[in-house]
Amino acid sequence: PILIYNLFPRLVGPLDRWLPHAHRAAELGFSWLFVNPVQPPGLSGSIYSIKDHLRVDPDLLPPGTTGDGRPELQQVLGQIHDLGLKVMVDLVVNHTAIDSPLIASHPAWFSWSEENGTATVRHPFVDEAGNPPRRVIWGDLAEVNNETSDDLEGLWSYWEEVVTEGVRLGFDGFRCDAAYQIPRPFWQRLIHDTRQRHPHACFAAETLGCSPAQTLETARAGFDYVFNSSKWWDFHGCWLLEQYNLIREITRSISFPESHDTPRLAAELNGNPHALKQRYLFAALFAAGVMMPIGFEFGFRKPLHVVNSQPADWEPVHVDLSDFITRVNHLKLQHPVFREESPASILPTDNPNILLLWKASVQHPQEALLILNKDPHHHQDFHTDHFRRFIQSGAPLRDVSPEYPLDYLPEPFHYALRPGQGIVLVTTRS
Repeated sequence: PILIYNLFPRLVGPLDRWLPHAHRAAELGFSWLFVNPVQPPGLSGSIYSIKDHLRVDPDLLPPGTTGDGRPELQQVLGQIHDLGLKVMVDLVVNHTAIDSPLIASHPAWFSWSEENGTATVRHPFVDEAGNPPRRVIWGDLAEVNNETSDDLEGLWSYWEEVVTEGVRLGFDGFRCDAAYQIPRPFWQRLIHDTRQRHPHACFAAETLGCSPAQTLETARAGFDYVFNSSKWWDFHGCWLLEQYNLIREITRSISFPESHDTPRLAAELNGNPHALKQRYLFAALFAAGVMMPIGFEFGFRKPLHVVNSQPADWEPVHVDLSDFITRVNHLKLQHPVFREESPASILPTDNPNILLLWKASVQHPQEALLILNKDPHHHQDFHTDHFRRFIQSGAPLRDVSPEYPLDYLPEPFHYALRPGQGIVLVTTRS
């Protein structure tokens, strides 16, 4: 299973400050550390506007460091490995900074437009919904042509060099930014060739904002994981299970309660600890993987910013969820049904404020029920005459909830769930 703690470099600061945060991630029960881009940014200062893919951002180097920073990065990655953590880094191949030297040295690698008789490198853009629709153009970025470049072999070989260097430095995996915007043959080749040399390299596809068909196409490129959209589910519609089942047999997915691209959940929910626990519990148990950004465990409210975040933005502890998150992570690791992309269904209940989610392991004889109070403000009642009608195997159930576990499950069963509370039941062999 992949349990990811997102260390946001801009918030943490130089490499010599990373280790305490990595240690905390390990204590919380995470198995991976994910760091956003660590290369020098271009003119805009955005960490996703990369100027040089083979150097380390000078702002991340301890005072007095000389050189390109790679030895220092390799050293800290080794120290993180010593804590038992693997490390994933962003791989951004669909664009570079507008002031990247690659534009001059390898113009064929980029997309170009003709403006007033002058060739101009093309900027990536997105059309946002609205009336009328609004086109957002990222002027600080240059669009890389990974599909029809006249020097496709040279371009793809360069990206292989970037990945190979990342593995050499100590990165165990790559979160592939906007993976659905890159042609499938590129990913197939990159993943295949990397695994020939490094069999355990992990590739996770960032697919947020794309259609189900695009997600499916991307998943088929050989990715170990894609990121799902459970963060935006309201616990009512059927679209999330449809998305989940669409790719479940092709690859695994990663849930998250918030990310560096979203507002802080604590800010959206006015710091309600019941709601924060509810969303983390669901994210952790819904899919094979889970990711949590730094500060979620402390109820941070200031959003992570790819340009402006800095160590001075570290907030006071609003609420400490560390113990709860640790117990949820251990629960996920202990039970096979939560470590895989299991078949899942939403079962009917008499109370519309209760979510009843059934899951069954494909690889092990285990089923699970998540009884979740959708309401983070009030108690909600759940009642059943017996649990056997929810469980296919008829095996006895045990309460393994991270909070308030019951030693005995009477039938008929009636329970008033606390605000946002989740009851987690798993089958045990007779």
